[in-house]
Amino acid sequence: MKGRAAALFVVAAEITLVMCLLAGAEVPPLVIVAAEVLVLTALVWQAFRVWRLYAAGGWTAVRAAAPVRVLRLVGHELRALHSLALWVARRRHGVEPGVYAAPYTGPQTAMMYGLLFVAVVETVMLALLIPWPAVHATVLFLDVYTVVQILGLHAGCVTRPHVVGADGSLRIRYGGVYDVRVPAASIRSVRVERRYSDAKEDGVLGLSVGGQTTVLLELTEPVAYLRPLGGRAETRAVRFHADDPRALVAAVTRGRTAPSPTPGPPG
Repeated sequence: MKGRAAALFVVAAEITLVMCLLAGAEVPPLVIVAAEVLVLTALVWQAFRVWRLYAAGGWTAVRAAAPVRVLRLVGHELRALHSLALWVARRRHGVEPGVYAAPYTGPQTAMMYGLLFVAVVETVMLALLIPWPAVHATVLFLDVYTVVQILGLHAGCVTRPHVVGADGSLRIRYGGVYDVRVPAASIRSVRVERRYSDAKEDGVLGLSVGGQTTVLLELTEPVAYLRPLGGRAETRAVRFHADDPRALVAAVTRGRTAPSPTPGPPG
């Protein structure tokens, strides 16, 4: 607890210092140097703690000691970077031969590129306007990293589509944030149902894209899934978006009604 409190204090102090500099306040150079030394010391101390845990019990010990939310956030960052690499290589994650991949990025593509344009303009403007070298480097790093994360979020959605298995099972995803696996035996019904709303419903997981869903999946039994920050939950129905909802519904129906490849002996 003390280590976490110290880390939060260091982060808050650094943010306060940056805001003061951006506001034009005169901060003594000694204070700036002391703040940077404090941040560096905190990073080295945390790295030392991670190394001690790793040396004692490997990555299992590190994961056991780290808060679940921190691990999930780090996982999201790594998946975003991995998705960028897949996007550049024109590959998709979890799409094997014999499955149907359903894209869902249509309603958000223009918005994502618009957000990316704004972030790039902000990065260039701040790089030209901020005169203090330390603040300039910090803000430039944060802005460039923001641009990378926007690209990573969109790349995650492009390279991680919904997947319908040959048996009619369904893997519903939103980038690297949500990944809900639904066995074919747990599907009661699936149909096209367009809805322009983000309103929450009891017992229903809503994964809208651009404020809309196009498919309603009803289940015979609750299906478990992980929330973005690691919390576990269950749902009896899923509303989600697919760019071609009729093709997705047809793929699920076809897989569930296909004859078994290894039929049993005649009765």
